[in-house]
Amino acid sequence: MSEAIDVVKTPNVAQAGSGFFGHPRGLAILFFTEMWERFSYYGMRGLLIFYLTQHFLFSDERSAVMYGAYTALVYVMTIIGGTLADRYLGQRKAVTFGAILLVLGHFGMAFEGAGSKEILTYQGGEYQVTLEGRGGDAKQIIVSNSGQSYISFNDGATQMLIADPAAVGLPPTIATSDYTTRIEREQMYLNILYLSLALIIAGVGYLKANISTIVGALYGLGDPRRDSGFTLFYMGINLGSFLSTLFCGYLGIRYGWSYGFGLAGIGMLAGLVVFIWGQKWLDGHAEPPDAAKLKQSFLGPINVETACYLAGLGIIAFSMFLVMNSHLLPDGFVLALGIAVFIFLVGYSFMKLAGIERTRMFAAIYFVIAQIPFWALFEQAGSSLNLFTGRLVDRDFFGFSIPAPWFQSLNAGFIFIFAPLIAWMWIALAKRNREPSTPVKFAFGVFGVGLGFLALVAGIKAGGPTALTGMAFIVLIYWIHTMAELMLSPVGLSAVTKMAPARVVGLAMGSWFLYSGLSNYLAGVIARGTGAETIGGQLTDIAAAKATYASVYTNVAWVAMGIGIFMLVISPIIKKWMRLDAVGTPDDPSLVAAAAE
Repeated sequence: MSEAIDVVKTPNVAQAGSGFFGHPRGLAILFFTEMWERFSYYGMRGLLIFYLTQHFLFSDERSAVMYGAYTALVYVMTIIGGTLADRYLGQRKAVTFGAILLVLGHFGMAFEGAGSKEILTYQGGEYQVTLEGRGGDAKQIIVSNSGQSYISFNDGATQMLIADPAAVGLPPTIATSDYTTRIEREQMYLNILYLSLALIIAGVGYLKANISTIVGALYGLGDPRRDSGFTLFYMGINLGSFLSTLFCGYLGIRYGWSYGFGLAGIGMLAGLVVFIWGQKWLDGHAEPPDAAKLKQSFLGPINVETACYLAGLGIIAFSMFLVMNSHLLPDGFVLALGIAVFIFLVGYSFMKLAGIERTRMFAAIYFVIAQIPFWALFEQAGSSLNLFTGRLVDRDFFGFSIPAPWFQSLNAGFIFIFAPLIAWMWIALAKRNREPSTPVKFAFGVFGVGLGFLALVAGIKAGGPTALTGMAFIVLIYWIHTMAELMLSPVGLSAVTKMAPARVVGLAMGSWFLYSGLSNYLAGVIARGTGAETIGGQLTDIAAAKATYASVYTNVAWVAMGIGIFMLVISPIIKKWMRLDAVGTPDDPSLVAAAAE
């Protein structure tokens, strides 16, 4: 979970005031605001892919791409929100506006309607196929005017098997070639879904980077509490992520989508209340850079401040359009955008920079690009891996079926346990002059994310073609991915901001967020490849679905591991570009709040 923060320009003095574990009292306000914001975001995220496939009955492929477009836009829009705050609004106004949009978006997700219907037509008669329950344990039911019956499919999914055919007036078996299905969706509630996701995208865009900027503003560059303050803030991110997937995931799967999404909305509302109540403790560090300019006319009666808020409405409209039509967006467009930005960055380096600045900018560009394979695979957690866990993993624990979203809390839990150990390990190795360089850590991270999928594939193949995968393999992949993340995420944006010349740090940061967004879209494309045949939102052919997952995950695992090895081979070149001999190390933890996703 890449949780990067903005570069903070603060005076080189220690800020006065403490009251939160020896830190400024404002840190407590930001800690709980961000904790509740991440609670709402990850609580909704853990349910979203099931909501799309089971409530709205979108195909696995369309759900995966929609999910990828949504998470991609969340990252990209932080560029706009951060820029507006830096130049005009100030962080306090931007965070407040973003939090309001998030509250509206999360509560909007709780309006689910009656749900979509899958209508099966057989010999002139129409029957509804629906689910009893939600998540991976939901059972398919066929309903007629006279009653209902559970259905299942044979191994090859060539026949539908009806448990009580007399109850629905159908034969006990029906060849899949003898019936057709169609989906009927409630357009109003579908539009509410699109609007809610767009509100969340815009809300995160205005809030995410800016609240992290305020954290840095509470400390002067010479304040020795600075790094530990960011560590506390980082723990708030993970605490929100850990709790949300447990509580929102349980309510959403066991009691209803609106309960899970509603709790996420309540969490965000709590964050908004905390931030508004505690603004007095921010000591004026989040105010607009020029309050008078906000009142100046932008266009007729619309002043600059109003224009900044209207930009948010533009983000909402644009995001809603893209999420609605994400399945129509050609993959080549995203690839072309990534290539075009890369060419621009390299061209800028050659034309505008020279000497150490140029080589360091090359290093920054490398880290911006090198994150792509990691996040494209890591972000399967919320989409394809979430569906796989729900459908094809034995989640029984002493008679209790663990909801699939709960497994996403493993990442945050492992971070709590292992982040301090990894930090201690780096310190111990540094004392012996054996700490790996940032490029080497990046290589380990990319290799590790591939290794995690290879471990899962071993679990998929351990049983028979229709056997459920052991729960231990899901725990294993989350552990491996968390360890890989701790190699890459805490130093990623930090390295970029240190390598880029001061006058183009904003450009480098924008590029980082842009490629983070492209990585998330690519994650949706990969997840689309794992799509399986479903009816009523559940699998019809377990063996075929397992084979597809194993094939896709094997391919992406070997590709990522190969990239990781290549990155390890060229790491001496990247280290040379960084020119650490000139200005120390780029690994400044005050510039990055690592992984909570």
